[in-house]
Amino acid sequence: MSSEEPKRTMDSKSIKSKAASLGSYYILCFLRVAMVFVPQVGYIHPDEFFQSVEVVAGDEYGLEVTRTWEFNSTFPIRSMAIPYFGLKLPFAFLRFWSMYTKYYFGLNLRGSYVMLVFPRLLMVMLSFVNDWSLRKICEAYGLQAQFRLMTLASSYVMLVYSTRTFTNCIEMALCSLLLYIVSDCMIHSNTVIYQKEFLEEKYQKAKNTVEKVKLFKLKMSLPSHSLNKCVLMATLCVAGVFNRPTFFLFGLPLVFHWLLRGMGTRTVSFADFNIRIITFVLASIPALVFLILVDSFYYGYITPAEVERLDISINSFVVTPLNFIRYNINPENTQQHGVHPYYLHLMVNIPILYNVLGVIAVFSFIAMLQRLASNEYTSLPRAQSFVGLMLCAIFFPIIMLSFFNHQEPRFLLPITLPLILLHAPKLKVGFCQSYPFRTRSFFKDLLYNHFLCTRASSRYLLRVWYSTNIALTLFYGFVHQGGVYQLAEHFSRQFEIRSATTHIHLATSHIYSMPQCFLNLPSSNTLLVNPENGQKYRRGKRFFLYEYGSTDLNELYSRLKTILDACEMKQYSSNQRYLLYLAIPSSLSEDLNEVFHNRSAVLLKHTQSKVFYPHLSIEAPPKLLGQHPCGINTDLDEIGDTCPIYAYEDDEQQRNPFSTARILKQFSSLVHQFGLIVYRIEVRKRIK
Repeated sequence: MSSEEPKRTMDSKSIKSKAASLGSYYILCFLRVAMVFVPQVGYIHPDEFFQSVEVVAGDEYGLEVTRTWEFNSTFPIRSMAIPYFGLKLPFAFLRFWSMYTKYYFGLNLRGSYVMLVFPRLLMVMLSFVNDWSLRKICEAYGLQAQFRLMTLASSYVMLVYSTRTFTNCIEMALCSLLLYIVSDCMIHSNTVIYQKEFLEEKYQKAKNTVEKVKLFKLKMSLPSHSLNKCVLMATLCVAGVFNRPTFFLFGLPLVFHWLLRGMGTRTVSFADFNIRIITFVLASIPALVFLILVDSFYYGYITPAEVERLDISINSFVVTPLNFIRYNINPENTQQHGVHPYYLHLMVNIPILYNVLGVIAVFSFIAMLQRLASNEYTSLPRAQSFVGLMLCAIFFPIIMLSFFNHQEPRFLLPITLPLILLHAPKLKVGFCQSYPFRTRSFFKDLLYNHFLCTRASSRYLLRVWYSTNIALTLFYGFVHQGGVYQLAEHFSRQFEIRSATTHIHLATSHIYSMPQCFLNLPSSNTLLVNPENGQKYRRGKRFFLYEYGSTDLNELYSRLKTILDACEMKQYSSNQRYLLYLAIPSSLSEDLNEVFHNRSAVLLKHTQSKVFYPHLSIEAPPKLLGQHPCGINTDLDEIGDTCPIYAYEDDEQQRNPFSTARILKQFSSLVHQFGLIVYRIEVRKRIK
């Protein structure tokens, strides 16, 4: 057997492994796209609709929507420049295309399904910027890209979060692109500086003029590097800040590393550093002016008539990122959205987003700080190195964001790419490839041999990573608040079949806010003109939404009675027909029945109309020892919809808590609590 045969065998195994890894990656990419069309009914946070789709759909289609305080023209803190070009223009194209599909094929592209899927399709296309950036960085630095791509694609951050219309997802894509640009500029500058210094040294040692001329020409032919991609970076940074001003914290360490390239060498001086800063600031001005103008026109601070008259002053412009900072820098404002401890990002949110990979990143950072405190400077990464860049890209924004008292996991999405680039291989090789402690002891040996070493930790890290991401994909993609979209879709169909003269009132409790853009109702605020007589009018409002958050059920009952009384009076005085519904998690159905039973003298009744599965509200978690659903009808004049878990059991079954019938009933009760129930609220008929 020749010596080349083992080498040939190893090469073929490597090629097969690479092909298998990329094959799995492409399957996960297909899954990311396919899950958009399924669709994912899970609802992560109201901002995924109310900071983008809800506003843009209302503007483009003239729909009845909820316009949040952030887009108030008196003090807007959200820029509409990015949503305008990212969503409004595609929506305009979709509206134009819908006219033809409806005419020729009878296909309506303005339904609730399209309203949900189309923006997410745009976002999933944008999400592949992260994949592309990761691959290009790996190619530039000679890193193994296959496993890192697999880690990225298998993360529920990419399968769920990146497909949602969060501004944080746009921020993540822009940060990934900026990270690639900076990484590419760093390696390009290092190469050019090395070549320049090498030729300079040869030039100094050259003894004849011909050789010096030749070396001088070679040195002058080297490409420039100091201001490489400056305009592109400045434009990206301005767009990122207008999208979310927190981009400043994520982009600052990246831009600083771009400014720092080559510092400390003979060919790059402090003057070059200052020139880069000035050029970067000047390059950002065109994008800054353009985005300020877009926001100023959108919010009505500037009108075409004022431009024509040149009636423009400093007060004619609005800078939304500045308003955002002014609002969020006040702790009294941010605490209205929830107050969190300063350690939440580091100790809770990172593990929630990245599970074991996040834990590895945190402990690696703590170990690095320990080496710094022990004056072990030689084992620390250089400030201008690739590892130094990634560490700053991860932990600088985390530390800075921790000073704010309102912290959510999605705020950390932009650290996804540097975290995977730096720590993903540890999922295969384990926590430590060598003994990490300076001194040995029984406890340290036990910890290393059973948890930290490659042989021990590599066996469970990948399993935990994949299993946790599968569970969180199912939870956030399909279960968490999963009934809200189905509720909106249900009522959109009701408006198609119900008479336009019937008012529908919907009260919700213990669920997230329902986006009204899915109802596809024309806005009642739009001023219309009758073409026959020129009279101006507005459409009458058909849908009334009452959102009561986590209101106590007794208080909820009182508010329902108030709404019902008002509807009854309007029906009596002007013959206005109405329907009143209540949407509430099924885990609260037992408590709601009890409230209605105790208040039966008030003559209100609730009848189950529809149940949407799956749905889970953290505000109203299922009860392990709840009641078993026995029927559908919830009219208390008849059989209730719940009964004790031990009903209809004989004495032997009641004595045995682990009997098959009891376990099955308990399981059925638990499953039925993962739903969103819609009740019809009516006046109870008097019993003679």
